[in-house]
Formats: sequence, C-alpha cells, structure tokens
Amino acid sequence: MNFDRKNLTNEQLLDLYKRILKPRLIEEKMLILIRQGKVSKWFSGIGQEAIACGVTAVLDKDEYILPMHRNLGVFTGRDIPLHRLFSQWQGKANGFTKGRDRSFHFGTQEFKIIGMISHLGPQLGVADGIALANKLKKNGKVTAVFTGEGATSEGDFHEALNIASVWELPVMFVIENNGYGLSTPTNEQYRCENLADKGIGYGMESHIIDGNNILEVFNKLSELKASMIETPRPVLLEFKTFRMRGHEEASGTKYVPQDLMDMWAIKDPVDNYRKYLKLTDVLSEEVDEEIRAEIKKEIDENWAIVQAEPEIEATYEGELNDVYKPYDFEEITPSEKIVNIRLIDAISESLRQSMERHENLVIMGQDIAEYGGAFKITDGFVAQFGKERVINTPICESAVVSAGMGLSINGHKAIVEMQFADFVSTGFNPIVNLLAKSHYRWLENADVVVRMPCGGGTQAGPFHSQTNEAWFTKTPGLKVVYPAFPYDAKGLLNTSINDPNPVLFFEHKQLYRSVYQDVPKDYYTLPLGKASLLKEGKDVTIIAFGAAVHWALDTLKNNPEISADLLDLRSLQPLDTEAIFASVKRTGKVIILQEDTMFGGIASDISAMIMEECFQYLDGPVKRVASLDSPIPFTKALEDQFLSKVRFEDALRELLAY
Repeated sequence: MNFDRKNLTNEQLLDLYKRILKPRLIEEKMLILIRQGKVSKWFSGIGQEAIACGVTAVLDKDEYILPMHRNLGVFTGRDIPLHRLFSQWQGKANGFTKGRDRSFHFGTQEFKIIGMISHLGPQLGVADGIALANKLKKNGKVTAVFTGEGATSEGDFHEALNIASVWELPVMFVIENNGYGLSTPTNEQYRCENLADKGIGYGMESHIIDGNNILEVFNKLSELKASMIETPRPVLLEFKTFRMRGHEEASGTKYVPQDLMDMWAIKDPVDNYRKYLKLTDVLSEEVDEEIRAEIKKEIDENWAIVQAEPEIEATYEGELNDVYKPYDFEEITPSEKIVNIRLIDAISESLRQSMERHENLVIMGQDIAEYGGAFKITDGFVAQFGKERVINTPICESAVVSAGMGLSINGHKAIVEMQFADFVSTGFNPIVNLLAKSHYRWLENADVVVRMPCGGGTQAGPFHSQTNEAWFTKTPGLKVVYPAFPYDAKGLLNTSINDPNPVLFFEHKQLYRSVYQDVPKDYYTLPLGKASLLKEGKDVTIIAFGAAVHWALDTLKNNPEISADLLDLRSLQPLDTEAIFASVKRTGKVIILQEDTMFGGIASDISAMIMEECFQYLDGPVKRVASLDSPIPFTKALEDQFLSKVRFEDALRELLAY
C-alpha cells in the first residue's frame, strides 16, 4: 500500500493514527462482549475504518455528517463521550434515543451527526436539505453523507444526487463499496464497472478512492473540500474497501470466498498505516503501546460507567410525551379588516404572510416558482421572495420530503407541495418513517408541512382524486389538518407552519374556487385539534370534514325539519374527542360522513371511540357513510356513484327513524 504524507506534519499523522485505532479497539472490545452475551447486536466496520475517520478529520466540527451503521469512526472522531455511545448500544437512558432505537440509528445536534434509518436512502435527501440550508446561509459549509453500494440501487439515491446536482449543493456523497449488500455481491447489484461512473448521468464530478488508505482519503477530501467551498457543488466519491465481518455478527461470512478474505486482510487499513508510521519513524513501539493503553483504559472506564447505569423504566407518560415536540400555541387574533375570498385565496394568503413572518421558511414543489403551481397558489411568490425560497423541484417526492427534514435539522422551516395528494405515495417512506419518528427517536423535530391538494368531484380519475388522509392519521408523530372553509384554512395553515412538528395539510381541490367566505386580511392563527360546531340540533350528531362538510350542509338545507349538530372536525390528528363526545351525549345519535372509502377510514376509529366512551348515551347504532370501496373512477356518472355524497341523506333518515 502506497502512503503519501504530502505536507502533513508528524502530529497530523499521529492524530490520524489515533482516529483510526480507536474504533478498531472499541470493536474488538464489543466482539468479546458479544461472545459473553453482554451486547446483543453489532454492525462491524472492521476493514473500512479509514473512510469514516478520514472524512470526519477533514470536516469541521460544525459541519454535518450523516453516517451509516458501521461508521463508528465518525462518532469517535467527533469526540462523543464513549459512555454515551455505550449507553446507546445497551438501550440505557443516557444514550441518544432513550432506549427507543439501537446501534447508530440516532442523531445529535450537539455533535452535528445525523444518523440513519434502516431504509437507508432517505438520509441522502436529508443531506441535500442540510446543504441547501447552508447555501441559503452562505456559510461555506460542506455536508458529507454515507451510503453503501447496496443502497445505490434505491430510488432515493438517484433522486438525491439529481437534486444536489441541479441545485449545486455542496454535498460529499460517500459510497463505501465494501463488496456486499448483506450477502449479495456487487455483480448482482449493478452492471456499471464502477459506481463512480454513475456521476456522469447526474453531471456530477466523481472520484474513486482507496478506502483502506487513510492518507489518500484525508488528502483527497481536504483538496475537494477546499474546492467545494470555492465552487459549491456535489461530488460523488466511491471508496473501494471491504467488510471483514458479517453484515452483522449473527450473519457470519460463510458466503464470502476465503481467497477474497485473505486478499483484503493484507490491505488492513489500521495495520498497514501503523507499519508505515513505524517505518518512517513517526511512531515508535513505545508510543504505540502508550496510545493503545490510553484508549483501552478509556474504553474500560466508560464501559464501567454504563454497567452502573440502571435499566430504563417504562412509563406511558414518558413514551407518549416524546412523540411530538411540545408546542405552545400562540393565538394571534385577526384584525377587523375583512375580505370575501375563496379557499384557494386563503391558502395563498397564508403562505405569503407566513413567508413574510418567517424569513427561514422555504417552499418546495413541482412547478411552484414562475408557473405558480398547478393551481396557481404560489403565483407571484418568486417576484416577492426569490427563487432561493420558492424552489422548483424535479419530479422526486421522496428526496424532496427528505430535503425538508434536512432544512429543519439545519434551522429552517419547510413546506413541500404535493402537486396532487395522490403523488405522496412516492414520498411515503420519508414521511412515515423519518418525519414522523424523528422526535420520538432522538428528540429532533421535523419542522415540515406537506401540502396535499386532494379529493374528487372534478372527474380527474384514479390518480388525481384520492382523499388519502387515513394513510397518515394512524401514524404517530404526524399531525393531519383538513379544513373545509377559507377562514379555517388560513388560520390553520398559519398554525401548521408555526408548529415545529410535521403536518399533512389537506386542501380539497373542488373547494378551491367554489367556496367563498369573509376572511380577515391580516395574519391570524387557529388552534389545531379543535372542531367547529357549525349547526346545533337535538336529534343527531353529524361529523364530517373537508368537502363532506358542505355535502352535509346541503342535505340539512334541503331538509329543514332535521335538527342536527354538525361538527366540522377541521383537524384529524390531533382529534377533538371532547367536542365529539359532548355532542353525542346531547343528541344520542351519530352519523359520520367521509369522502374516503369505508374500510380503514378515520370514520371507523371515531365510531369505535364513540362506542367505547358514549355507549350508554346512544339511542341507535353509530352510522358511517363513505365512498365505495373501489378506486375513484373518471366518468362523471361513475364518480357520482362512487362518492359518499349520494348516499348520505338516505343513511341519515334511516338513522333518525331507528
């Protein structure tokens, strides 16, 4: 192995040695503890330490690194106290996830490390968002994100690299090509000769680096970082290396040919670097022993600290209180200046006034800049706020949602517009597995609003007409808002943007230009989780949200003899159960109207809650009215038949006659 020290001092060479040795000695300790049954699971990075240690040595301590689960050198390189790492691995309270996640599935703002989720790919998009925030701040910072050769097959990899290239984001995309994705060799994963070749397709500079040579890693990345600061851009880096242990210890290495193991054993990054330092008289045997003894002492002392830590005590309150970041709602009352506007105008006003109020707010979406969005909601925004804050995105919902998370991590608020709510399916993973779980896992909130133009009645067919709120109401960590009127839409969207938690904000397309209301001209807020009692009556409670609220209003207008409470939920998560139960107790009968299909819809959960909490007050069965359990069709006759609107009056009269 050829080492080139270039202009590095002896002190720098020794610093790199300590960096690469420390994770190796920790791993050797962990492997002993695993055999003793004291550690349950371990993802080894033995054989590829030079990459994590080299990258971390190059980046400043305030530059974000997004590692994988075998990049221990990133964590030790940022000088995280070992007892905290050990506590994390052992599921103790002094770790970073309070026992809620294992190994390296965590992040820490203190050390500017953002950990992975098991779905791998989304963290590449998160790095884009972090880098975008750095670019907006003009702070000259670089971001590094790790992935394995296996994850380069994921769509998120393509999306994230494409976005970084188009937006010229200063991201180092670090591919650790260690030969196997779990047990699948590279020849069964991709056909190009080198993964670095993929950079060509993104118009991105790329390099192949010896991942077992820490000096090559350090020197090349130092050179690249300086260049990226001068000319911001992404760089794709393929590090050739090898994993000397199994995917995790239980996996073993029987699937690896022995001659391959022998070949890479000769290229051990720690042993070879040590030999080089000794040959060049930078490191003596005596100093080597002193360094090893010091690290081993640190390991043993910190392990003892963790052994003395008590096991976590489970409490309902402790778990549930961390699902969302605490948020104290600030009520801002509207002025008396009123304008009569449509729902679409109210949403546009909210976005505009929120952009004025929050200078760190960024809106991203397809065609939202000069074009103004598919529904012209952001028309004129570029002229007022500039293309840095109103950003057209490629068609890649997953990486854009992940980028929203990255913006949040790096001090910004993000709004992501789905052109149609149906298209959120291609961004589903980062919403339900990243945004929703981050605060619970490591107390990092996701300050992201996802706008969801939704709903039928416009003959747009199966791919542009769904109302898919139930995909998200069952996911802890997400908030779901679904207004039916312009006044509510403006106030609730303002609050959703202020709230530091992830919010899915549903906007019914058919209501955009058909519903008018007097709305305060100035900025104001409304609380999430509070239903609106639109009508009061004595015979039945009608519960609805979105367009279904207007269907219920029309039904009551055409049947003035029906005395009903009409409750517009407005917010589905959190849900105003207090208002629901109070109304049901007054009327004794309840019917729930939703546009979504029946099975698995939120009406089912509300019905179950009412049965559990209000059974003794009921004078009839809880009735649900929903659309047909089929995809939503295109032709008007078929769509009219599909929607629950046409069946509501008969169901209501049937319940009243019970």
